[in-house]
Amino acid sequence: SVKKDVPPSAVTRPIYGILGTIRLVAGTYLIVITKKKKVGEIFSHAIWKATDFDILSYKKTMLHLTDIQLQDNKVFLSMLSHVLSVDGFYFSTTYDLTHTLQRLANTSPEFQEMSLLERADPRFVWNGHLLREFAAQPEIHRFATPVMHGFITMHSCSINGKCFDWLLVSRRSCFRAGVRYYVRGIDSEGHAANFVETEQIVHYKGSKASFVQTRGSIPFFWSQRPNLKYKPKPQISKSVNHMDGFQRHFDSQIISYGKQMIVNLVNQKGSEKPLEQTFAKMVNSMANGMVRYIAFDFHKECSRMRWDRLQILMDQLAEQQDEFSYQNKMSCLSITRKAWFSGLKRLSNCMDCLDRTNVIQSLLARRSLQAQLQRLGVLHVGQRIEEQADFEKIYKNAWADNANACAKQYAGTGALKTDYTRQVSLSSKGLLGTGKRTQWGLIMDGWNSLIRYYKNNFSDGFRQDAIDLFLGNYSVDEVEPASPLHVKKDWKFLALPIIMVVAFSMCIICLLMAG
Repeated sequence: SVKKDVPPSAVTRPIYGILGTIRLVAGTYLIVITKKKKVGEIFSHAIWKATDFDILSYKKTMLHLTDIQLQDNKVFLSMLSHVLSVDGFYFSTTYDLTHTLQRLANTSPEFQEMSLLERADPRFVWNGHLLREFAAQPEIHRFATPVMHGFITMHSCSINGKCFDWLLVSRRSCFRAGVRYYVRGIDSEGHAANFVETEQIVHYKGSKASFVQTRGSIPFFWSQRPNLKYKPKPQISKSVNHMDGFQRHFDSQIISYGKQMIVNLVNQKGSEKPLEQTFAKMVNSMANGMVRYIAFDFHKECSRMRWDRLQILMDQLAEQQDEFSYQNKMSCLSITRKAWFSGLKRLSNCMDCLDRTNVIQSLLARRSLQAQLQRLGVLHVGQRIEEQADFEKIYKNAWADNANACAKQYAGTGALKTDYTRQVSLSSKGLLGTGKRTQWGLIMDGWNSLIRYYKNNFSDGFRQDAIDLFLGNYSVDEVEPASPLHVKKDWKFLALPIIMVVAFSMCIICLLMAG
């Protein structure tokens, strides 16, 4: 047996999953999950969050490396550790987290017999590159653990004495993955930066309802590289055919999700205006009846805390949302049960696909949930979700937590405007809640904006390199003569962070003295 082959001197430790292998300067490393936390259950399948990892070398010694190679290997290991330290890695040994409820319902019996690794959606398997050697050997698939990155929360709720499960799942794509400012637009295959699929699921007495939305960077070729300005000017590429990538993006979206309703939330003036104009022009040029486009200048419409103006957009989308919904029946264990799948599919984008997008997605998801709970019989006719105080608190906090998770993974800080998300409600009479932002919320937005500025300009380059290494966009060559780690940095790169910290400190001191 395998156990007999293990020498007595060997150290054993429990692990909860294998992420895969990666080659660095010192050789091959095995990455494993060493700690996990149970998030809950989806249809009786346990869902786990991976909370700690270990990177184990196949080599017993590194005496074969030079001092420079040892240093390079140490840097690459720190990159992997950095990626793994970002919260939001989830897995299950019995349930496919990478697929929506609708995709799973439309699969064949043969698909159900496949291993989790074989049938997982490659867009959302963040350790797909690490598992490439496992994928080539079906006999060891059972040892591989597909891991998604994003956010999952699940709650057992009760309204009118009727208990149901409510889940929110955000899946972050590993295609064109990266950090704010460094990764914008699309690649040649049509993959959009910061693409996230968010699914809201309700499970009540065997019936299931799902609402799917996606977000992604504006899908043509543009960039916004950090240059020490608070908001660098976006640049639309002039040397490529935008329509090819644009068409591929929406072809893929339509295949995956069906009809598309685009909500563009960028400013329609200033540096963001050319992006909105180009987007609208390309949608018109594509002339695809499966794609509809709405532009809503979020900052203009909601300026001076006029959050009630969001009702204008909600009214525009209400008819479209109802039209895009549909009902489907499926049979399970010889008992006919209903599953409603609805969604606006590729819904929202702003510049970062974070703060403005989060607000709108939470409002649309609430409207869908209202209809689903009524159809399932949880809500009585005429009852509103916002009238259910206990559930309202769960709903608002879950969507705000989802916003923070997505923002931390892309921008490095929590989301802005989450104080609004935690307060506002949507009813048939319009937007309810305080309609105001809290003073603490404004202070936190200012703090997060400052942290984002620093990270975007002085530390996100390392974050981007780390993600590229983890996902296999960059492969380490053990005999590479010139490592990219040895590129000499300009003196300004080292001096500017110090100057910034000193200037900020002086500013704070002046404010305190003035007070």
